[in-house]
Parts: sequence; structure tokens; C-alpha cells
Amino acid sequence: MRVHVVSDVHGSTEALAKAGTGADALVVLGDLLLYVDYADPRQGMLAELFGSEAAHRFAALRRDHRFAELRAFGSEMLEARGDPNALIRDVARQQYAELFAAMPTPAYATYGNVDIPELWPEFRRPGVHALDGEVAEIGGWRFGFVGGWVPRRARGISGPALRFGADCTAEEFAAKVEAVGEVDVLCSHIPPAVPELRYDTVARAFEVASPAILDAIRRTQPRYALFGHVHQPLARRMRIGRTECVNVGHFRRTGEPFVLRW
Repeated sequence: MRVHVVSDVHGSTEALAKAGTGADALVVLGDLLLYVDYADPRQGMLAELFGSEAAHRFAALRRDHRFAELRAFGSEMLEARGDPNALIRDVARQQYAELFAAMPTPAYATYGNVDIPELWPEFRRPGVHALDGEVAEIGGWRFGFVGGWVPRRARGISGPALRFGADCTAEEFAAKVEAVGEVDVLCSHIPPAVPELRYDTVARAFEVASPAILDAIRRTQPRYALFGHVHQPLARRMRIGRTECVNVGHFRRTGEPFVLRW
């Protein structure tokens, strides 16, 4: 068997269409949507909705960790444009239509922190499976999927006025991990709560990670724990007991899937 795994697609439709080439299945670990490309803020939802200048300012404030200014600026942008949820969802639907149409089959997907999972049923098609707190058998191996994240205090445009649907409480997230149980491959968007796996060397910050996933790894010892979320991690791989923990990479930047063979 050969399975390709990607995460943090962020609007890379053309690369996603090729991601399953030569594989028996494609696994997608979330963050399909592109809100802002920090390398080129002209691309993404913010530029489309509010213009390139606003997107550049937003990216600069986020990059410099000026979160108080970022929250104020995000609120100002949203208040000027009416219902923020309707705005975001209209643009998200456009991106999802292209992304799901491009996704090769069979594909097994869970969602990340910038996704809107409640919209996924509108775009799913035969051979594309959306999973959260669920298990799928692929080539005789059990793959468990845990979507979403447990957010810290809302920042910037992701404020309380917006409802993305990817947020969980710690208890809700742990319940999904527990529901998956013992698997060969534990798939999630966020990493286990290990400092080397959650630290982003470019953002210079610890990203959100899951103690529940770390506990499940230690207890059940899957062959692999696969995840994304941290675009430039301090460590991309680490072994915990017999489990190989792997950040499958920032797919928007690399365009290359992680290849799993057995």
C-alpha cells in the first residue's frame, strides 16, 4: 500500500489535484481554506474581501505579534462590511467548490482550525470521506481521524463574532480522541503537546497542540501519529515509544505529500 498525506493545503487547488498521483489513497489533515498568504498577502480571503492593502497590514501585525492592534483592526474591517459570517462563508464556498472538485479519490479528510466543516456536506462527492472522531480502514490498517483544535484566546479576525465550526473545548477534543481508540495511524490537524513538535521557528511561538493526543500515543502506541498545523516546526519527526510522530509538512509551500508505505 502507498498512501499520500497532506496538511495545510490553504487553497493550493492545482497541487491538491496531483497529490494522490501514484497512491492508493489520499489523506488530508485539514486547513483547506486560505485566509491570508503571509508570504504574499495579495492572495486569500482577506485580500478578496477587504483589499490588498488591508491584507498586507493584517499580515504584518500578525507577523510582528502585535495582537492588540490586530484584534482592533480585525474588528474594524468586519464592522465595515456587515455580517462577517456571511462574508466569510460566501468566499469559503468558492474555495471549497474548487478544492473538493480537485481532490483525487479515494480521499479521507478531516478539518483544521481555519476550516468550516459545516459547509463540507455541500461539496463532498463519492470517494471523498469526511471524518472526525471516526476510524477508516485503508489497506488493512486502521486510520483514526480527529479534526479541529482547542483554540487559545481568539485573536484578530478570528474573533467571537465569527463562527468557523472548527473550535472544540478541551473536553470535546479529548472525547473525539477517545472515540477513535486504538489505531495503526492516528491522524489529526494539530500535533501532540510536545515542545519540539509545536514550536514554529518562523513565527517564534508555540502553536496549539493536544495533550489528549500525546496521552493516546503513550497509551495505545499507534505505528504513526500524523499531523500538520505547525508550518515551520523545530522538529518534523520524533519517536515516542514505538510511535513515529510526523509533521507531514506545509503543503501550500512544498506541494509535496508525505508518503506512507506498507
